[in-house]
Amino acid sequence: MGSGKHRWKISIYRKTPVTFSQPEPKNVSDVAKPPAEFVCPISGSLMGDPVIVSTGQTFERAYVTACTTIGYTPTLNDGSTPDFSVIIPNLALKASILNWARAQPTDPPDPVRLSDALKLVTSAAMMTNSSTSSGELVRRLKEVGPAALVHADSELTRGVGGLDSPGESSGSFRRTPLVLATRPSCYSSGSSSSEFEMGESGTCEEEVFVGRMRSPHVFEQEEGVVALRKITRSSVESRLSLCIPRLLSALRSLITSKYTDIQVNSVAALVNLSLEKINKVKIVRAGFVPPLVDVLRGRFPEAQEHACGSLFSLALDDENKTAIGVLGALQPLIHMMLRSESERAKHDAALALYHLSLVQSNRSKLVKLGSVQLFLNMVKSGQMPGRALLILCNLGASSEGRAAMLDAGAVAFFVELLKGEFDSESTRESCVAAICSLSHGGGLRFRGLAKAAGAMEVLKEVVEKSGRERARDKARRVLEMLKAREEEEEEEVDWEKVLEFGFLSKTLTPQAVQTCRNSK
Repeated sequence: MGSGKHRWKISIYRKTPVTFSQPEPKNVSDVAKPPAEFVCPISGSLMGDPVIVSTGQTFERAYVTACTTIGYTPTLNDGSTPDFSVIIPNLALKASILNWARAQPTDPPDPVRLSDALKLVTSAAMMTNSSTSSGELVRRLKEVGPAALVHADSELTRGVGGLDSPGESSGSFRRTPLVLATRPSCYSSGSSSSEFEMGESGTCEEEVFVGRMRSPHVFEQEEGVVALRKITRSSVESRLSLCIPRLLSALRSLITSKYTDIQVNSVAALVNLSLEKINKVKIVRAGFVPPLVDVLRGRFPEAQEHACGSLFSLALDDENKTAIGVLGALQPLIHMMLRSESERAKHDAALALYHLSLVQSNRSKLVKLGSVQLFLNMVKSGQMPGRALLILCNLGASSEGRAAMLDAGAVAFFVELLKGEFDSESTRESCVAAICSLSHGGGLRFRGLAKAAGAMEVLKEVVEKSGRERARDKARRVLEMLKAREEEEEEEVDWEKVLEFGFLSKTLTPQAVQTCRNSK
């Protein structure tokens, strides 16, 4: 009986391909040429997962991911270059492509695998850019690391072997310019000690997630946040559709859960939701910053990693910067940057502080918290010097920040730093930028400190030898300011006599200055 049932299954299985194979003998001419808007401009193939990019064009998702992975921007047939910074699923076009394909003697297109897209884009990059060697492209892929490929792929493949190693994360950040980083490092965590695999159940409705997360049973809460984390990790559509008030309210209540697995997966799911620009303000307005601050002050290191990543991601939106500072995130972020044992937490905290310090209100708060001396000490000790310098540059844009840095001996320290060797040109440029920020206004105190430290000689060397034009330009500006002030002070003035006459330095007339000189 069992064998008969087995043969019955085989006969059904063999019958199905026969039905679908009927259209095969048709001529190729029977398949109509797809409309131009259904074809990916990069591959020339029918799109299975079309997305709209910032500049309005539509591409196959995998090719966009491949281009951003290796840092390649293609030139389209009309001579334009697309901007891949934001992608939005083109669901209407996807439906049109499927309808068109069903009417043809061919199968609907499947989404392209990222590995296949990388091969095509890499070869295209080498053909169109002769200055980029294959070795250079391979190097870029290694710098990105396997984590980015794992989470860019639409199949939710899990990383194997060393994906979460701090060494890889640290190295990747050292090679990546700070201002270009737009995603938290914790997002590249392919696996988690507190995450377990769930069965394939298709897409879940928001009511299912909300129901699980609001359940009085801990195991159902955990199932809910793990499922939410999984579905939002790779699906842009899910990140956009699930970021609604009811679900955010349910998720917020679990952020500070006393259960490790629930807290970790809740904050990780929040990181995923925050990746979409349109979600960032919604999340802050839903009240997530205070519980994230509580997580930073808590006792679960993995949750702290994700909390730093969440705050960094949310700080990328200008509308959130002031609110995050007001709600008390600055001090715990400083603590994580200085004291955390996790490289990911430290780097994401530094990135968050960098973006938050672009706002004047946060600069004032950071100065009052005594952060200037802390960041200077980090540079001195070689602990993330590039990031600490960039935050100091932002603080130097405010009057209180400049005053605190001058009080801490920053001018002499930066000049001495420029005399030594740097691990990268970006760190040297940040050091020059910090001096430039201190020179704003050309105050007497800065000029005196710069002269005493021998800044002019060091900056001249930067102008002559620096490999970056921006560093040379900043050094030139400081030199021009110092030289202009020197020329003004070449002719000596009896300032005691000026005080006797009751003149202010800014209101001296030529006759008054001449009177002072004649009286000497």
